[in-house]
Amino acid sequence: MKAIITGSTGMVGKAVLLECIDDTRVEEVLLINRNSLNISHPKVKEVIHKDFMDFTAIKNQCKGYDICFHCMGVSVSGMSEEKYTELTYTISNQLASILFSVNPNMVFNYVSGTGTDKTEKGKIMWARVKGKTENMILNMGFKDAYMFRPGIILPERGIKSKTSWYNTFYTIAKPFFPLLIKMKSVTTTSNLGKAMINTYHYPQPLKYLEGKQINEIATNR
Repeated sequence: MKAIITGSTGMVGKAVLLECIDDTRVEEVLLINRNSLNISHPKVKEVIHKDFMDFTAIKNQCKGYDICFHCMGVSVSGMSEEKYTELTYTISNQLASILFSVNPNMVFNYVSGTGTDKTEKGKIMWARVKGKTENMILNMGFKDAYMFRPGIILPERGIKSKTSWYNTFYTIAKPFFPLLIKMKSVTTTSNLGKAMINTYHYPQPLKYLEGKQINEIATNR
């Protein structure tokens, strides 16, 4: 299996990358980043691409991949709907369109979030935009696609969030991790990465995957 990862400089993307490196079923990983992750591994290639509104320049480098883990995301805090839509829907649309044009038989995994509104008509702005993004990906025509909707994600393997207040929360909550992980809605960065890889090997009837489903799929081998 050959995989593309976006957002590998963030918590979720980094988690997926680490699981891909450890999983012998993954032959190659292509990272699409604005800034280098500075990682050196025989499996890993990295392409630095500054303009995420247009992926045409790296189209040929994206050929021949089996799955995409689209882990990019931005905080909605203080952001207008127009800007949030640009950074969430528009970028995802540009990426998905380019990848579908060169890899129509690809599986596409998108990191969304619990509470996303697939009707696109709700009162919560971020949920509408995420829902619009999910619908676009599901209707693109890929061989398969999954919308990952985690709630609380507990970091493992030294992974940290790029959002400072998340890290503060994790520091305070760490003593309670053993209790939190027992909750069906809670997952870990490791389980999230494993589940994403497993969607390629074990196709799922459900296309919207929340904490419980993510943890279940992570154990498939």
